Amino acid sequence: MAAKIAMITGITGQDGSYLSEHLLERGYEVHGLVRRSSTIERSRLKHLYNDPEVYSRKLFLHYADLDDPTTIRRIVTRVAPAEFYHLAGQSHVGLSFEIPESTCDTTAIGTLRIMEILRDQPDPPRFLHASSREIFGTPSVSPQDENTPVNPNSPYGCAKAFATQMTKIYRESHGLFFCNAICYNHESPRRGENFVTRKVTLAAARIAAGQQESVSLGDLDACRDWGYAKDFVNAMWLMLQQSQPDDYVLATGVSHSIRELLEIAFSRVSLRWNEHVNVDDRFKRPADPYQLLGDPSHAESQLEWKRSVDFQQLIELMVDSDIERIQRQKH
Repeated sequence: MAAKIAMITGITGQDGSYLSEHLLERGYEVHGLVRRSSTIERSRLKHLYNDPEVYSRKLFLHYADLDDPTTIRRIVTRVAPAEFYHLAGQSHVGLSFEIPESTCDTTAIGTLRIMEILRDQPDPPRFLHASSREIFGTPSVSPQDENTPVNPNSPYGCAKAFATQMTKIYRESHGLFFCNAICYNHESPRRGENFVTRKVTLAAARIAAGQQESVSLGDLDACRDWGYAKDFVNAMWLMLQQSQPDDYVLATGVSHSIRELLEIAFSRVSLRWNEHVNVDDRFKRPADPYQLLGDPSHAESQLEWKRSVDFQQLIELMVDSDIERIQRQKH
């Protein structure tokens, strides 16, 4: 029996790397679209493409940019995936205020280009678009579910809202198995260092190791619904195994503040966070959504989705990983 074929955009990112592992463990043949750059360093996938039993046998990487639909079409037609996971795009909310045009081009129009390519295939694959809780912006209700009105307040949120609505339109108008995973914050040791959770856990580890003295942050009272990236990619896979396509909010349903994040991270290394944290207004967003809290009940009931760690376990896991990374670098 031939292996099921999946294609992933954003395969070198946090979610893409975990999803690759998840699919490979289930016997998939995995194809990833990657941007050509001056460096081939892809740290999150290094363990996979350094494995001769995996790379070029079960895992394949193809060069393609989201603004190059001709190349993407050629690859999709040749590979003929059964499932397509679209995770790529400029995903830093704060940065989207600095680069709004490129954020909208990759996140909004890039998604539309991919859907047009998939619609034209003889046997269109099941498609998952990684949406974001940022589509709700400053919400009128809390918690938010799949029926909460979109009201973005950042260029990134606006671009994601467009892509999310278009995914729904293609599902309903063309009868395609297209889904939105409306993801709330999800973190892991593979999270980029410019995201606040990883910035904090890495700072705690480095301060404990004597490599830095302090860390600068913005609004310490800002709250987020933070989950574990590995749990989220499991939900994404489950979404494409259902009998009918649908949209799902992926969240924990519990909100935590930056102060709580600091308390857990610095306690893990036996330090007092308030002795090492500087508040810097430069890190505060022009418009910050305070009441973003997801209701995951639809995913929990329909997908039978369960999370493996709580917030404290997640942050401690990240701190421990950063400590191990620092220790490896010393040797």
